[in-house]
Amino acid sequence: MANFVVANLLSGQVVKGISLDVDATKPLCHIRTDAGVVKVQLSDVKALFFVRDLAGDPKRNDRQAVAPDDPRQRGATMVEIRFKDGERIVAFTNRYPPRGAFHYVVPVDPASNNSRILVNQAAVVSLTLVSPAP
Repeated sequence: MANFVVANLLSGQVVKGISLDVDATKPLCHIRTDAGVVKVQLSDVKALFFVRDLAGDPKRNDRQAVAPDDPRQRGATMVEIRFKDGERIVAFTNRYPPRGAFHYVVPVDPASNNSRILVNQAAVVSLTLVSPAP
């Protein structure tokens, strides 16, 4: 299945395009961009964002709190991820603490352009539990 992805690299570079072969257990993936196919080493990625729209909306800020009736929180753990570059994401994960170098999270904002995010744990400063507001 083709996925729209945005790869934020540890170097600060961003690669946007379509990928068919993202697998957290493999060392690399291929992203088809307007300029051609780019091989992306997952170890070079801060996070790989699976997006609904490649253009996104840079002015939009995702909600950082979960709605009390959000069914996605059942069976999930809410976490705050702080990256070495200062970015902060509040998301759901199905495994806490994560196992391995890479793990998936889902933003708590259901209207986010990100449908899921593959996080490189090497780019993370902290990963902490968040209690949902009552």
